[in-house]
Amino acid sequence: MWKTLKQDIDVVFDQDPAARSYFEVILTYAGLHAIWSHRVAHWFWKKKFFFLARAVSQLSRFFTGIEIHPGATIGERCFIDHGMGVVIGETCEIGNNVTLFQGVTLGGTGKEKGKRHPTLEDNTLVATGAKVLGSITIGQNSKVGAGSVVLQDVPEDSTVVGIPGRVVIQNGVKVPHNLDHHKMPDPVADKFKLMEQEMLALKEEVQSLRKRSESYGD
Repeated sequence: MWKTLKQDIDVVFDQDPAARSYFEVILTYAGLHAIWSHRVAHWFWKKKFFFLARAVSQLSRFFTGIEIHPGATIGERCFIDHGMGVVIGETCEIGNNVTLFQGVTLGGTGKEKGKRHPTLEDNTLVATGAKVLGSITIGQNSKVGAGSVVLQDVPEDSTVVGIPGRVVIQNGVKVPHNLDHHKMPDPVADKFKLMEQEMLALKEEVQSLRKRSESYGD
């Protein structure tokens, strides 16, 4: 247990250049507090003290802004940077040396039973605001870009960006995709364009009917 606690502290110094002392890290890092609280809650969960487990997790959520279901499995040296708004679902499995930034959601996609949350393998990183949803696997050494929404498995050694998430780098090689965001479809603009075309068609039809009516009047 003490070894795990020491590793939880050491990873903060490895990942955050702003960390200055053990005293500061232990007392002020909400991500560390959330991880430690989860280890307690998860122990209660495995012993089937479900109410106590949920009570600990909700108390931790209140103080840290990080919601980790006590049923989630988290490995060694997990680092939650800043952490506000992080949500980790019940059946999540997080490996070793995983980094999560603020606003990350590791969630489900519905009310299905069984494994319904993601698996993050060793050495993965999920950046700010990213959403990883469903029973999918993020392969080891992979990265999910900020704001991405990932709905499918990600291979090892990959970088994923976008909505929905697409692999743009794999094994150090750029994967060709059309990432010209200024050329991305705009459904609202498309709808207005369609409405404009229909209005022009109606206008032409009204003018045609008016001319026909005038010719009959003559």
